Amino acid sequence: MTTDVLVLGGSGVDSTVYVPELPLPYRDTYHVPPIVDRIGNTGSGVALGCHALGLGVTFADLIGDDPQGALIRHALRDLDCRWGTARAGTTRSVLLVGPDGRRTSLHDPKATPGERLPRPLYAGVRARHAHMSITDRCRDVFPDLAGMPVSTDLHDWDGVNDYHKDFAYGCDLVFLSATALRDPAAAMRDIIARGRAHTVVCTRGADGCLVLTRDGAGGVRAFPAEPPPAPVADSNGAGDAFVSGFLYGTLRGRPLEECVRLGAIAGAHACTVPGTHESPITEALLLARAQVSAG
Repeated sequence: MTTDVLVLGGSGVDSTVYVPELPLPYRDTYHVPPIVDRIGNTGSGVALGCHALGLGVTFADLIGDDPQGALIRHALRDLDCRWGTARAGTTRSVLLVGPDGRRTSLHDPKATPGERLPRPLYAGVRARHAHMSITDRCRDVFPDLAGMPVSTDLHDWDGVNDYHKDFAYGCDLVFLSATALRDPAAAMRDIIARGRAHTVVCTRGADGCLVLTRDGAGGVRAFPAEPPPAPVADSNGAGDAFVSGFLYGTLRGRPLEECVRLGAIAGAHACTVPGTHESPITEALLLARAQVSAG
C-alpha cells in the first residue's frame, strides 16, 4: 500500500502562554490566561495538516516515555505513526503569543548526541513524497529516500548557519521564512545553485511569499497572502499549514501557482484558530478543506 506523505521527525509538545505584549518587558510575575499544553512542532503540524486535507500520512519519529510522549500518541491516534524512544525525552517548546498573534518560541529539542532515526521505522513505507524536519536525528536519512521527492522547511534560517545546509541542499522542494534573511532572493538562489531543489518557497507572513524555480522562469516571483477568514488569533502553525496546502496541491498535480495559493489559503486559516484547541492546525485545515479541495 502506498501513502501520500511520509513525515520524518519534528514531533513535540508546545506550552502556549498568551502574554500582554512582545517583546515581554522584565517583570517578576505576569498573570496570564490558562497555559495550554498541546501537540506541536513542525513534523506534527505538517502531518496533521496533510491528514486534515485528506492526504494519506505516515509519521515516524522518536518521542519520550513520558507524559508529553503520551500526549503526542493520543493527538496523532488517527494517523499511521511509527514511534521509537528518545533517550532524553520528548521535544518541548514554550510559545509566548502576543495580542496580535505573533509568537516567540523557546525550543528544547531534547537532543542526544549521535541519536538517529532508526531505519526500521520508515524503511518499509512506500510514499509518493517525503517531508523531512530539520532535526539532527533525520540528517542521515537522505540515502534511504533515493528516488522519492523530498521537501523540508528551514524555518528562520539565516542563510549562513551550517546546521541547516544538509537539508537546504539535499531536498527537492525547500520552504523557509524570510524572518532572518538579509537578502531572501540571494538565499533562494544559493539553495538552487548548490543543492538539488527544483523549487524554493520563502514565506513572508502577511506579505505573501517568494518563489524561485530551477528553470529560472520569471526569476524570483512574488505572490500575495490570502486574507484570513477571521481575526488573527495565533500565528503558530501557519507555516506548517502553508506547507500542507502546498503539498496537497503538488500531490494533486496542480500547477505551481495553484500550489502557492492553496498553501496561502491553509496558512491564513491557521492564523485564526486559538491555541486552546487540542490541535489548532487540524481545526483550521478542516475549515479550509472545502476551499482548498475546490481549488
